[in-house]
Formats: sequence, C-alpha cells, structure tokens
Amino acid sequence: MLVDSHCHLDRLDLKPFNGQLAEVLAAAHAAGVNRFLCVAVDLERWPAMIRQVEPWPEVAVSVGVHPSAAKRRPPSVAELVELARHPRVVAIGETGLDYFHGKDKERQAEWFRIHIAAARETGKPLIIHTREASEDTLDLLAREQAAAVGGVFHCFSEDWRVAERAMALNFAISFSGIVTFPNARPIQEVARRIPAECMLVETDAPYLAPVPWRGKSNQPAWVRYVADYIARLRGESLEQVAAATTANYLRLFKLQPSDSHA
Repeated sequence: MLVDSHCHLDRLDLKPFNGQLAEVLAAAHAAGVNRFLCVAVDLERWPAMIRQVEPWPEVAVSVGVHPSAAKRRPPSVAELVELARHPRVVAIGETGLDYFHGKDKERQAEWFRIHIAAARETGKPLIIHTREASEDTLDLLAREQAAAVGGVFHCFSEDWRVAERAMALNFAISFSGIVTFPNARPIQEVARRIPAECMLVETDAPYLAPVPWRGKSNQPAWVRYVADYIARLRGESLEQVAAATTANYLRLFKLQPSDSHA
C-alpha cells in the first residue's frame, strides 16, 4: 500500500475524470494508493474542502494558511486550535517561509510562529513549506521549539545538509515528483542517503507531476512513480519503499491501520 502524504484534492484538474473526485480516488486505489492527506492552504476555503472529502474516510486533512497566501485571512492560534479539533485533522499547515513568491519576511515569520504555537498546543505535527528560505525556516523552527511536535518538510527540494538539520529537529522528509527530474541530483542524493524511517512520498497534486507525466496536471495515483523512482535510487523494491513510507505516515500523523479516518 502507498500513501499520498500531501495533495490538494480540492484543487485537482478533474477533467480526465468527468469532474468526479470519486474517480480520482478510484484511479489511485487501482494504483495501490489507499490513503491521502489533503492539505489546506487557506481558511476561507477550508470548510468547503472538508465537505468535499467527507465521504472518503481514507482522506485525512490539515488546517493552515500557506506562507504565500498574503491576501487571505490571517491565521490565529485560537482559530487553528479550534479547527484542529475536527476528527479528520491530523496536522497543522502547510506553513513555513517562501521567499520566492513573497519578500514580506516579517509577516511570513509571524504567521509561521502562529502555526508552530498551534501545533504545540494541539500536539499535531507541522507540514512545512520552504522555498529559497531554508536557513530561516530551520532557525525559526529551532527557536520556537518545534521539535516538540515535529512534522514533515514537504516537497523537499534542498540538499543533504538541510535534510540533516531538519531530521535533527524531528522532521521527516517528503519527496514529490521533483525527485524524478533529471536535474534534481541534490534531492536524489538525499533520497539515496536518508534513513528509511524518516522518508515520506507525495504528489503535491495537482502540481509537480513526476516523469513521465511532467507538465501534466498531477494526480494521487502517480505517487507510485515517485516511490518507484526512489526505490531504484536506493537499490530497494517498490514494496520496501511503500511499506516504510506508509508506516512513517501512520506514525507521524498518529494513525492506526484500522482507523476509520484515513
């Protein structure tokens, strides 16, 4: 069994599936992908996201505001904590720092601190987005004692030095379709070297489709290509990578194999 540990099911291009999320998930199940984490990026659309995925107990969700969502409603610790009481919520985020899309560093840092505080209050792990901001991201996580809850660096696009610091702070590393890109050698090195117990796989669908689907609208079924590529990098079987990443997902997000909610 495989897990898509980070996707945006409320944002998928559903045209190939006649506009039906049920068909997207059926295609994923057919590819051996049986659990999903639908990740929030703002608060305005969060209620609609919950309603959309509610019929599928294999879908867990997060709550948070993306660091680039400057024009969206600002998060507060109180609101994040309250929303995180929903039984489907297993994580806080995605949150972090993104200096590629925004230079408002003070606002981003403040929102990041709010998410960390909410994670510490709820005991739920953080989903970290970082782009061109890895040093500041790691430093802020350390200062705010985020290791107490840990989490995952999603869509990892850094080098081994950053991965080591993240793991030292109690964070897993999640690989997306980027790892399959020919020019992604530093990320591929991390995928080869990382301890199996620190690794997750994801699609970030509808973004970042893996080779051989690069440039297409991504879908959860294609996390299999990510896992298979990593298996070949590591000299392991797809089944080994699937087993490790599924176990890591269950442990990180405090889920049991028999849980009715994801």
